[in-house]
Amino acid sequence: MALASNLNLLPDFRLSPRIDQVGVEERAARFTTRSIKADSKLNGLLLVLNMIDLTTLEGKDTPGKVKQLCYKGMHPHDAIPGLPSVAAICVYPSMVKIAKKALEGSGVKVAAVATAFPSGQAPRDVKIRDTKFAVSEGADEIDMVISRGKFHEGEYNFVFDEIAAIKEACGNARLKVILETGELGTYDKVRRASDIAMHAGADFIKTSTGKIQPAATMPVTLVMLEAIRDFYYKTGKMIGMKPAGGISKSKLALHYLVMVKETLGNDWLNNEWFRFGASSLANDVLMQIAKEKTGLYQSANYFSVD
Repeated sequence: MALASNLNLLPDFRLSPRIDQVGVEERAARFTTRSIKADSKLNGLLLVLNMIDLTTLEGKDTPGKVKQLCYKGMHPHDAIPGLPSVAAICVYPSMVKIAKKALEGSGVKVAAVATAFPSGQAPRDVKIRDTKFAVSEGADEIDMVISRGKFHEGEYNFVFDEIAAIKEACGNARLKVILETGELGTYDKVRRASDIAMHAGADFIKTSTGKIQPAATMPVTLVMLEAIRDFYYKTGKMIGMKPAGGISKSKLALHYLVMVKETLGNDWLNNEWFRFGASSLANDVLMQIAKEKTGLYQSANYFSVD
């Protein structure tokens, strides 16, 4: 496990690049001016669908609800043949075994939120046990939250060491580190948190829990994509990206894909390296795919409410 106390091997996270707020927001806005037509639009929609992590993270979750979500993930719409599955089903650790069995043989991953999601307010040993339990139940991926209070106190080594400890507890499971960007406050802090997470061993960096506002935005995502690009140039290591929350329309999702392509390149345009954490997005994508294939919109009543 890497430790932040080994300071001679790590950058000074206080010196992360400063972000030009106006420049980032202008660049992000330009991605929304791109026009995607015909076959390119349909291919983009199918790609978006295959990048979605369908999620149910409620206190009222039941085995039946999780099984229904798993079926939808494998068969997004029975009336539209040839659709890809979603990337993953994301649940609490207590529901991992149910999801794993329901998805058996499908190729759809099981992701579990851990580390006292969504607040992150728990002792480290509790977070590690939470993570190990989810992995033992069959989770392929762990979505952890950073300790935002410690981050705001400037305890960057604490945040680093905690991520590194959770990464070690993941074993072979991939680790997505949730920054909860809506609580970080500035683009400079988003960049610093991204750098800490990647150096500590994150396989993905993720914007939000989806439990607070604002969640994912294009400027915040662009800051994180540029951090991933810079990290790749320095280390040769690819890191995944997951904007989560606030992305409910297909048109916006396609703009995100354009931003990924123009910032990181084609290698990131697959669900191994890019995900959408936006369950409500799936139905809009399905409606748009139906429109592209048939020329007709389907009523929202034809799609399951998750």
